[in-house]
Amino acid sequence: MAEVTGLSDGVFGHANDKLVGTWKLVSASSTTSTGERKEAPYGPSPVGFLTYTADGRVTALISYGGRKPLGTLASLEEQAEAFKTFLAYAGRYTLNGDEVTHHVEISSIQSYVGKDLVRNVKFQGDQILLVTPPTPVKGTIQTFELIWQPLQAGS
Repeated sequence: MAEVTGLSDGVFGHANDKLVGTWKLVSASSTTSTGERKEAPYGPSPVGFLTYTADGRVTALISYGGRKPLGTLASLEEQAEAFKTFLAYAGRYTLNGDEVTHHVEISSIQSYVGKDLVRNVKFQGDQILLVTPPTPVKGTIQTFELIWQPLQAGS
């Protein structure tokens, strides 16, 4: 299947139409290479927004659940915890079959800049399921599964 990018001519294939819009995180889970499943890799009740635009831009934000407010005189440890529990990035995206690739241009994690984050995408009714490839996290290989639902107008 040919890659559908639309980056040079602004024309997207029909599949991209299903991605365009803002999505809210419904659930997140991870599975290790040994099959151990974790239902809250981003803490209890994380909040996330994912936006795909018709001109090929993506923005992703995930705030871990259970974050504590950061005071004006926060310690270095509190600042580090705040940084560790929030992820943001943006850039361009391409869709090729059942894979969406986020081409990261800016990120709260500097090592993501210039990288391509590949996700398997499955459409389930009005929701999308994004699955990462196996990724090393703290010495363990994990696959992350995030379910997103469309953000309703006015939300």
